[in-house]
Amino acid sequence: MKYLVLLCDGMSDLPCDALGGKTPMECANKPYIDSLCKKAEVGMCKTVAQGLKPGSDVANLSVMGYDPMECYTGRSPLEAASIGVDLKDSDVALRCNIVTLSGEENYEDKTMVDYCAGDISTEEAHEIIKTVEEKLGNEIYKFYGGVSYRHCLVVSNGTTELGTMTPPHDISGRVIGEYLSQNENAVPLIELMKKSYNILKDHPVNIKRREKGLNEANSIWLWGEGRKPSLENFKEKNGVSACVVSAVDLLKGIGICSGMQTPEVKGATGYLDTDFEAKTKAGIGAYKNGTDLVYLHFEAPDECGHRGEPENKVKAIEYIDSRALKMLLEYFENCGEDYRILIMPDHPTPLITKTHSSEPVPYLIYDSSDEKCGPDCFTEESARGTGAFVEHGPDIMKKLLKKM
Repeated sequence: MKYLVLLCDGMSDLPCDALGGKTPMECANKPYIDSLCKKAEVGMCKTVAQGLKPGSDVANLSVMGYDPMECYTGRSPLEAASIGVDLKDSDVALRCNIVTLSGEENYEDKTMVDYCAGDISTEEAHEIIKTVEEKLGNEIYKFYGGVSYRHCLVVSNGTTELGTMTPPHDISGRVIGEYLSQNENAVPLIELMKKSYNILKDHPVNIKRREKGLNEANSIWLWGEGRKPSLENFKEKNGVSACVVSAVDLLKGIGICSGMQTPEVKGATGYLDTDFEAKTKAGIGAYKNGTDLVYLHFEAPDECGHRGEPENKVKAIEYIDSRALKMLLEYFENCGEDYRILIMPDHPTPLITKTHSSEPVPYLIYDSSDEKCGPDCFTEESARGTGAFVEHGPDIMKKLLKKM
């Protein structure tokens, strides 16, 4: 038996005026997903438990079968594992975004123009982080380069008692002052952010970006603090070997910490320009090498939600269907084994709010050896209409593996 989790990050949404009062899932032409839906178990799943923030960290841990209430220690430590940072028990890791802020003189008066600095390239970003490390790094603070705008700060003998360190994608277009933590422990970190603006505003990378009319990478933004994680080995927990295919360090970090394979895929960006085919081929390659379960993660719908791009969010879903699922179904039909497929988002990322929410998300589970009678198409409304509901998010993995 082969298992596939096709994780469409942030795909679930609310009706949108720009889409004629429909959701992106309702607008998308997704014949392969819908064909499975007609023969699948379909319902809703609560991936974010009460009291937890609706981040991709918490939600993906749930889908993978881990209870965040028991094992979650913060977002950035998972990303640090992917980058290759060996955290000490006394270290605290923080996500270090490279962002675009407006040009007001006082830092507090600046606006969050772009949480990802124009989707800056990894090469440019590494030049930025190298400069930040040279100017601000020391025996306490160490900066590490990640992918695109996503990087890491490790604080030696740090604390996670920092007040609210707001994710930058939650405050797009807003003045940042009220979102800077006033907690005494956070003051040195806020100072690093302020100093970074003065260091980066005329950085050679930004001079070139300015000339090209691109958003400048003119500040770091720190959030997502946490300590070294400890996850149970996935195969020991579930009895099947697994592989995570993703462009983002968070997902690869979860994979590394849980003993899954985490292949590097050239051309994987985490946005609409990602190489859908290359990621899919990496998953198929894992199956051919004997892996039982592939967790194929596509970030593009989530990024389009954060950016308020309705047409692109529809396109992202269509690309997953036509450029990934089609190829996977062709492989499954010829592999000589039965297979089960779970398709779902981790959390909603509504276009109207441009940030994550905690509402339950639609799921479908297709079993080639035990077909069901499901709705004609896979949407939020059709999934709610079945009445099936998974209250405890981590149980969705048990359902896929038929352990409940």
